[in-house]
Amino acid sequence: MELNEVVRRRRMVRRFDPAVPVPEEVVRELVALAVRAPSAGFSQGWDFVALLDPADRARFWGAASGDGRGDAWLRGVSAAPALLVCLSDPGAYLDRYAEPDKGWTDRSPDRWPVPYWDTDTAMAAMLVLLGAEDRGLGALFFGVPAPRHDAVRAALGIPDGRRLVGVVALGAEAERVSGSSRTRRRRPVEEVLHLGRFGVS
Repeated sequence: MELNEVVRRRRMVRRFDPAVPVPEEVVRELVALAVRAPSAGFSQGWDFVALLDPADRARFWGAASGDGRGDAWLRGVSAAPALLVCLSDPGAYLDRYAEPDKGWTDRSPDRWPVPYWDTDTAMAAMLVLLGAEDRGLGALFFGVPAPRHDAVRAALGIPDGRRLVGVVALGAEAERVSGSSRTRRRRPVEEVLHLGRFGVS
């Protein structure tokens, strides 16, 4: 599929068919795409935890959902046969930029008004979403509620210092469900592109 077509077809899927597995090899291929994402200083401060076994996914959902209320969103997304937990590593960036060619030896996160460790990990996740579309898979990027981060970290053995940026659910789409795009319009290029200064299109 051409890149232009992949980008235009990509959308978030919210209902998955649990009977159609996502092979480990496909997940490996998608992560191989993810690590081609750009990263500041080539720091590559990302890790991905793949949850392909039902018991692993159940442990994740138990930690992530807290009270376990089974609303329609949770029922649809928790049916996904593969989850890819996307983690960032701020320390990798602080270490990299303390090296001689960068020279920020204080390793201060204050030098980073934008946390590129999260930005780069999100770009890597976007490559997973595009790769999934290219392979005919449904995919959804979603976040874990802030109060549940510690529980998810404990459940998955995520080390201190890693940040939970988001999760990609992967699988065959079971049912098409419209999200916010049904009620909200896509902003046109003329509205979002500013030439030379803000407000000029």
